[in-house]
Amino acid sequence: MLLIGIIIAFVILVIASITDLKSREVPDYLSYGLIFIAFAIALAYTIIYKEYYYLLNSIMGFVIGLIIAYIMFYLGQWGGGDSKLIMGLGAIIGFNTFSVFGKNNFWLLILMLNIVFVGALYGLIWSIVLAIRKRKIFVKNLKIWFDRRDIIITKRILLAIIVILTALIFTIVPKKYVYIMLLFVVILYLLFYLWLFVKVIEETCMVKDIPINKLTEGDWIYKDVYVGKKFITGPKDLGVSREQIALLKKYVSSKKLKTVTIKEGIPFIPAFLFAFIVTIIMYYIGIF
Repeated sequence: MLLIGIIIAFVILVIASITDLKSREVPDYLSYGLIFIAFAIALAYTIIYKEYYYLLNSIMGFVIGLIIAYIMFYLGQWGGGDSKLIMGLGAIIGFNTFSVFGKNNFWLLILMLNIVFVGALYGLIWSIVLAIRKRKIFVKNLKIWFDRRDIIITKRILLAIIVILTALIFTIVPKKYVYIMLLFVVILYLLFYLWLFVKVIEETCMVKDIPINKLTEGDWIYKDVYVGKKFITGPKDLGVSREQIALLKKYVSSKKLKTVTIKEGIPFIPAFLFAFIVTIIMYYIGIF
């Protein structure tokens, strides 16, 4: 059953990656289809072998995917398509609820961890490429951000914390742990600049105005949209809805609106595919 799930999930991820790269969308039929197939296979195994844990494993995997998807969506890290697909992956891979230390039980856990680490690397590479492609506007806005009062204050506070931590490391930490702790301090310092780099990329290279007729459900609105004093949509909506798009189009026909500002996300499904391939390799060479 695990092998069947791996094959189906791989095919779905390849198709979803292509559509995500082309249109920045993942069709619902792929995500919902994956969930449906997962439960259908689990139910068939349950009926054939008269063991209910096949279906229970699939349900547990779906629930784990749902929890992760919910967290990442409301943190603004994933769009609706990404979230639905991760639920489908959870359902098709499943989670063995009985034999916790069995060989196959760690498949879903390892996959989710790989998505985090591979996704972070993928996002960083994508951001670097964006910065190079739009280097003029990126450099200009990076200077603006460095001159911001809140950033200057944050840098000073961070520097003071690092000085204090360094002093404590050399005075109270045993010698054999000094270099490890210093490495932690360096990473802490670099994380701030990594965050700043990613933030500038988001605010300058991923923000653009588009005609309202090109809006699609789930697009992230960057600025609040008002017609007169009436609020239509904004960043807090976590993606524009079909109803809001229909309302916006009415105002276009009356020439009250022409464009809206959106923030483009990174096409993240290819990161799922890469993480999935890494997990397959780890499994078959016996790492878990």
